[in-house]
Amino acid sequence: MDFVSIRIITGDVPRLVEFYERATGARAAWATEDFAELRIGAATLAIGGTRTVPLFAPGSARPAANHSVITEFLVDDVDRVHQNLTGFVTDFVNEPTTMPWGNRSLLFRDPDGNLVNFFTPVTPAAVEKFARR
Repeated sequence: MDFVSIRIITGDVPRLVEFYERATGARAAWATEDFAELRIGAATLAIGGTRTVPLFAPGSARPAANHSVITEFLVDDVDRVHQNLTGFVTDFVNEPTTMPWGNRSLLFRDPDGNLVNFFTPVTPAAVEKFARR
């Protein structure tokens, strides 16, 4: 089994795609006006509109209702990324902070309120963990 993507359902696909393109530097591949994918490293961030939900199961997903998932991206220098996102990201949850597990993390919300974490491993154990990828 391979974990290949995560999908965010939104009421405004172009807005969210534009946000993630700017935040990650990746370009989206559009399948339809209701669905786009950003390939980032080995994984894909898929963004689907509310009109795609009934194709799976009507009412199974609601946009802007996430309160439990954090989408995470490994970056080379989280402090530099924070500087680049300042003025663009409007809802920083925290400034870059070194976590007890060894990652320096920047937590913010996308335009739909979903949590996003950009992080850089900084302790030897965290650097080693992510060097194996």
